[in-house]
Amino acid sequence: MARVVVDVMLKPEILDPQGQAVQRALPRLGFDGIADVRQGKRFELEVEGPVDDAALARINEMAETFLANTVIEDFTVRIETAEGSK
Repeated sequence: MARVVVDVMLKPEILDPQGQAVQRALPRLGFDGIADVRQGKRFELEVEGPVDDAALARINEMAETFLANTVIEDFTVRIETAEGSK
């Protein structure tokens, strides 16, 4: 089985209140030097069979129609190697 990862993030022009809350809290917790924080979603899909062009096209369609709200979010799809490296 292969693992395909779909990362979903708000588009840069969309306000991210959760990311801003984290950014404001970091200095109070002793973590300085962070200029910006954006929060997103990560989906890990275990795919049966090979991840060929047809499978990736189907996963892109799934991400566009179900996993992400493409009006306000962008997404990326990538295959994760067996070692889990990105």
